[in-house]
Amino acid sequence: MAKESAAQRVERIKKEKNGLDVLKDIYVYAVLGEEVHPEDIDRFKWYGLYTQNRNLQAEDDPTLYFMLRIKLEHGSMNLEQMREVSALSKEYGRGTADFTTRQDIQLHYIQVKDLPEIFRRLNEVGLSTIFAAGDVPRNVITCAVSGIEHDELYDVRPIVDKVNDYLRGNKNLSNLPRKYKIGISACHKHCMGHEIQDLSFTAVPCDCSDKVLFDVSVGGGLASAMGIAHHIGFVTPSQILPIVKAVSTIYRDHGLRENRRKARLSHLIKEWGIEKFKEEVIARSKVAIKEQKIMEYTPYAKREHFGIHDSKEKAKSYIGCAINGGHIGSQGLEKLANILEKHGATTIKTTTTQNFVVKDVPTKNAEDLANELKTIGIDAFPSPFKARTLSCTGLNFCKFAISETKDKAISLATHLEKKFPNFNETVSISVNGCPNSCAHPHVVDIGLLGLKVKNKEGITVPGFELILGGNLEGSKSNFGEKVKIKFLPEDAEGILENIIQKYIDSGENSLNKFLKERINDEEFVSSLH
Repeated sequence: MAKESAAQRVERIKKEKNGLDVLKDIYVYAVLGEEVHPEDIDRFKWYGLYTQNRNLQAEDDPTLYFMLRIKLEHGSMNLEQMREVSALSKEYGRGTADFTTRQDIQLHYIQVKDLPEIFRRLNEVGLSTIFAAGDVPRNVITCAVSGIEHDELYDVRPIVDKVNDYLRGNKNLSNLPRKYKIGISACHKHCMGHEIQDLSFTAVPCDCSDKVLFDVSVGGGLASAMGIAHHIGFVTPSQILPIVKAVSTIYRDHGLRENRRKARLSHLIKEWGIEKFKEEVIARSKVAIKEQKIMEYTPYAKREHFGIHDSKEKAKSYIGCAINGGHIGSQGLEKLANILEKHGATTIKTTTTQNFVVKDVPTKNAEDLANELKTIGIDAFPSPFKARTLSCTGLNFCKFAISETKDKAISLATHLEKKFPNFNETVSISVNGCPNSCAHPHVVDIGLLGLKVKNKEGITVPGFELILGGNLEGSKSNFGEKVKIKFLPEDAEGILENIIQKYIDSGENSLNKFLKERINDEEFVSSLH
């Protein structure tokens, strides 16, 4: 008998037992302490669990540790939830906690024996890990200041609630070909990043009864699904849920399951052609998708909400804050909750750039709160380098990673802040530990992609490859390009310093444009390293 391919194995596993049905097995494993069956380990993803790298694990420690991803719908965490996740991290996760680019939070060092208690306590504060991973609809992303920002085009929170209600734990969508990512936003800065979602809805102004329509885009993605989403037209707010249902079931029924690398929605659209796909969406949804002039979108590096701003809520403000590469930790969460409570705020909302917004501080306390956050390393007015530096899970915990990322992201931002204290242009940076693009290295100004390199002794070690000039800006979007520079982690600070210094010396006024124009300049590229 021929050996199963990776795709055949996963499809068989899902057919034999629905991922959602593994919960009862998790409880049995936890109670009996039996070794987890390898196929159930795959199904654990449906509850947000991934086995983690043994990189930081003692050689004599045979424990099977997991990363646990907790879904934050709307990216929202209140004080009670922050404190509970902090406590769980401290008790079971060795103090680890990181925000993700999908507005979730994840812990490490989680053991199966502790999962029943962890799930119980998360449930008590209204949090869940269901569909945080696996071949399912992932967390629906949205703008962190939806409903409170004066310049937004529409309050999408009720729409996002309806979509979440449809997707949440839906057994009819628990066996998709692969992961499936949706975004809904009316942010005037377009912070959601609709260009790289499988399905997205972005508000645009119109002369119609709703005052807005939503740009429907499909088939965006990174890594093996890399491509800018296709615009297929516009719908009204009330038509968003029917379109979500249509696209979700089309993907479920027709997605390419024969090859895991081609199982994303973008590959189905490529196989069918965008017109056939759009026709099927219209047929299933019974929505007459409208045409309208495509709007201009904000450049990626400027899609942020940092600083103190007046809220739509009377006498309230919101504060956009930056942390280092999404790393918050148990202590950071606890201190954050205490500072928020002290100044009368109750809620944060995470962003797709691993940062967060304090949603509801009384205006009279906003400046004091921002000042106190800075004492724990959280900046409402961050440097350009800290503001938009992303990092994936990295070598310390991810089995796919080649290079360490979290500490390197912090080191890079700190180094550049010291070297260029007066630099004030927005700049986006990504430190990604492998080719899977979890930290979006292909859509930033400067991307570091993990791979193996040889050191001076000729020994193969973890390193990075340089990617320059990526940008998301609607139809003007482009992915960054590799520039054939591969280097050791300790050389990263110097290379990025060279890039910024050469840009400053050029006298130009757009870093992204500067980099795009020099990607194929061999003299410029060779001078960086």
